[in-house]
Amino acid sequence: MLGSTHGTLTTDFRARVVACGEEPHAAVHSMAAAAAEGDLDVSGRPLHAPVPDLDRFFRPESVAVIGASDAEGRPHTGITRQLIAWAERVGARLYPVHPTRATVFGRPCAPSVAALPEQVDLAVLLVGDPLPVIEELAQAKVKFAVAFASGFAETGAAGAAAQARLAAAVERSGLRLLGPNTNLNAFEKFRDDLEGPAIALITQSGHQGRPVYTLQELGVRLSHWAPTGNEADLETADFIAYFSQRPEVGAIACYVEGLKDGRSFLLAADRAARAGVPVVAVKVGRTETGARMAASHTGKLTGADQVVDAAMRQFGVIRVDGLDELQDTAALLARARKPLADGVVVYSISGGTGAHFSDLATGAGLSLPVLSEEKQAELHTWIPGYLNVANPVDNGGHPVGDWRGRKIIDALLADPEVGVLICPITGPFPPMSDRLAQDLVDAAEATDKLVCVVWGSPVGTEAAYRTTLLGSSRVATFRTFGNCITAVKAYLDHHRFAASYRSPFDEAPRTPSPSFRKAQALMRPGHQLSEHAAKQLLRAYGIRVPREQLVTSAAAAVRAAGLVGYPVVMKASGARLAHKTELGLVKVNLTSASQVRDAYRELTDIARYEAVELDGILVCQMVERGVEMMVGVTQDALFGPTVTVGLGGVLVEVLHDAAVRVPPFGEDQARAMLGELRGRALLEGVRGGPPVDVDALVEVVLRVQRMALELGDDLSELDINPLMVLRRGQGAVALDALAVCR
Repeated sequence: MLGSTHGTLTTDFRARVVACGEEPHAAVHSMAAAAAEGDLDVSGRPLHAPVPDLDRFFRPESVAVIGASDAEGRPHTGITRQLIAWAERVGARLYPVHPTRATVFGRPCAPSVAALPEQVDLAVLLVGDPLPVIEELAQAKVKFAVAFASGFAETGAAGAAAQARLAAAVERSGLRLLGPNTNLNAFEKFRDDLEGPAIALITQSGHQGRPVYTLQELGVRLSHWAPTGNEADLETADFIAYFSQRPEVGAIACYVEGLKDGRSFLLAADRAARAGVPVVAVKVGRTETGARMAASHTGKLTGADQVVDAAMRQFGVIRVDGLDELQDTAALLARARKPLADGVVVYSISGGTGAHFSDLATGAGLSLPVLSEEKQAELHTWIPGYLNVANPVDNGGHPVGDWRGRKIIDALLADPEVGVLICPITGPFPPMSDRLAQDLVDAAEATDKLVCVVWGSPVGTEAAYRTTLLGSSRVATFRTFGNCITAVKAYLDHHRFAASYRSPFDEAPRTPSPSFRKAQALMRPGHQLSEHAAKQLLRAYGIRVPREQLVTSAAAAVRAAGLVGYPVVMKASGARLAHKTELGLVKVNLTSASQVRDAYRELTDIARYEAVELDGILVCQMVERGVEMMVGVTQDALFGPTVTVGLGGVLVEVLHDAAVRVPPFGEDQARAMLGELRGRALLEGVRGGPPVDVDALVEVVLRVQRMALELGDDLSELDINPLMVLRRGQGAVALDALAVCR
């Protein structure tokens, strides 16, 4: 694989994309661009996302509407009318194109694209089959096209084949295509009277973007909407990469049903992370039902949701579950300034409200620091002494109705440990709530800290809400406790992530290591390796295994035991032998030559009875007890090789306690994986047990990652289980291993 010609690398990459059921156009396009710069990783994959120049898509100078109509009652008539209005708003010249019409809405109509008076930037295809038009667009050197037509990959195998033909034609043409199965959302009317950072919106299902689009009515600016549809060419990743470079974009909101290519998505997310632009996403497919529905709608691979979830966290994409969470979280991240502290203070006119909110916030992982005695004493200047002001802060109600209310808010915001003030107003009570809302808005204008309000009234027509709170660009206003907590947690997490982000692609290996060349000689394409061969693969990458010898006679077993050192373990070793313990093919704690001879005979007898083909019997060093872990590699349909770590031994099947990452990643992510495990306390020692060598475990994870990167698809599966992690400073030993070659 490595050391091949550049052409072979390109061919292998295309084959991988097609084998995963993806359209090859965008991935191969990215590959070619990266290869031209010499910017490929050790497995021949690009290390940086190309940023498509989409300026002329969103702000074209000239537009052709192919299939334009002004006949009353025809669907294309309404679309044509909307496109004419949009072109006038963006200052584009619009040309109707129809073979049998002289004019459309009073505009001269060209019979074909070739007959247009100028080269156009964008062609909108109002035709049932866009494929025959693509070549004509290419000859006219059209830069972009939009295909609304449905009946492609979302309909099944025949539609997927038609979409593949369309994608191939687009790739040959040199233009970029949005769709098919898209809609008019890109041509919506956006308010131009709003200021501040904007949200850029990406949706695969247009209707799902409506809640974010309507944020404009609450004063939140929206700059772009990309309805990607079936993504035969332009995909979610292209728009993330583009929007992350736009100076007006403060956050990117996405509704994703299926990722076209996992690598492209991560490269785009990496570009956004480098730029510090938050990406908030609803990704459907958490459940089997959701995954089926997503595939039937867009014809994309959904991928293993655990891998998708981990990959998003790894690159800072904030995943939320609902469209309401998407709009609230994206709005907060787009508009809020960087936090000055991580502490959250909850301030309310009701002790019950404050306690309830604080419980939920603490459970979600927000930090509610106890205010200092000095700060509490200051607050009691305005708040009765019998009320709790440690955090949450209960003012008892009356102080918010006079001058004391603003004093309390300013004192809370002045605390150096407080970065966010949240005030839940459970219901409107004008003598208190109206003055409180105004004081919060005024205080927010005077501080760089984040002020959030939860307006609990189900009515939402109150002046304090509609005019005072929503009229402020500095107060973040929510309607539910849950959405407020989700958004604030995402806000603090994003800025922590952005402050320390280092792109793993910058440190990804570009050239194969000496270990790779050793490993290549051990691979057997299309076969599962025996335990002995799999451990040799681990040795090639510097992963420690027990002292052991492979023998084929009882006498050799006795000699091997003497060399390895008693006590020993004896195990059957064979290429198709995965569950040795269940078959009785493992013997432990053998302390004498006679036990070794007896064990050899018993193991070979069982193997003959079970019709198991062996390459020999392993005589292994007994390793002292530690914490049994599992480290492995699997191939994900979207992301390629993934690395998993979790509790090992029988616990891996019982508890399913594991964390996953997509290479490349660094030591920080390897340690973060361990932090995600429910059983992570075992590594620090429990019930008097000593802490184990976490550094050695992290090193094994990183070496396995290197193996996954270098061997790529050639390594279908690797399972090190158990990996015995010994006491701190004593390392980790792979007691068993399974490897499957492609």
